[in-house]
Amino acid sequence: MTDAPPLPAVQTSGLSRNYGNFTALSGLNLTVNQGDLFGFIGSNGAGKTTTLRILSTFLTPSAGAAIIFGHDVVREADAVRHVIGYMPDFFGVYKDMEVTEYLDFFGACYRIPTAKREKTVSDVLELVGLSEKKGSLIGALSRGMQQRLGLARVLIHDPRLLLLDEPASGLDPRARIEMMEILRELQRLGKTIIISSHILSELETICNRVCIIERGQLIYSGPVQGVRDQVSSGKVVWARVASDQDKAIELLKTNPLIAEVSAVDHEIKVTLATEQTDHSLVADVLVRGGAKLIELREDEIGLEEVFMRVTKGETQ
Repeated sequence: MTDAPPLPAVQTSGLSRNYGNFTALSGLNLTVNQGDLFGFIGSNGAGKTTTLRILSTFLTPSAGAAIIFGHDVVREADAVRHVIGYMPDFFGVYKDMEVTEYLDFFGACYRIPTAKREKTVSDVLELVGLSEKKGSLIGALSRGMQQRLGLARVLIHDPRLLLLDEPASGLDPRARIEMMEILRELQRLGKTIIISSHILSELETICNRVCIIERGQLIYSGPVQGVRDQVSSGKVVWARVASDQDKAIELLKTNPLIAEVSAVDHEIKVTLATEQTDHSLVADVLVRGGAKLIELREDEIGLEEVFMRVTKGETQ
């Protein structure tokens, strides 16, 4: 018996948005599965925020459709708002309010009963690591804590889908790491998360799927490894030998499964002919040839390098 395919949380078809003669989004076809932590990648002006604003019902598409958990974002906007939590890249906070007052206010907006709101506020504060700041004024919180409070606000009604536009923008390294850990925990709790970010190294570590858009058009959507495989010209392996590096290079060049060999400082860069070739081949060739291998590591292309290769750097 085969496993059933994951159910889509978000599906867009031909999604477009025009501002007069300017096209911000052009025919976007996108699927985000339930339980995904989905990275939304693109340069400034690529169409990321436009897409998130359409999905959050703040913006009407010029053409096409977007369905969230079976609800059309235009015809069933109210139903969509009950299952999503949207955190824009810049959001206002009421700095003269206490943390609990702020969240209680939004809980009331979502018609959470008074008797239930206190526990709900306490639960979301614990989830984002702000339990000790319950009575603090928002204006006294650090930038990182205010971002976590913003996340708590979008969690107050227990949405199934989180739409987060640059949630780590402007945070120091520690605050960014803490934010990413919270997102991992939310995914473990069953939330589907779409996160846009320009900090690609962080998306690489937490996202199971990504999409790349440029000038309002989709370039790639799928697993992180899939886009690496798509742009990679071959698997790269780095080797270090105890002595006679030149002899080791000549040994490696004789193997037909090795496409390219070169010396880079005290290491040997080996490009295998295909992604399917196991990097243990390098060790086997060197050891059989009498070379003393002291280190072997596979070089995985990073998401930033992938992004630079598949985009042209064009903005609108």
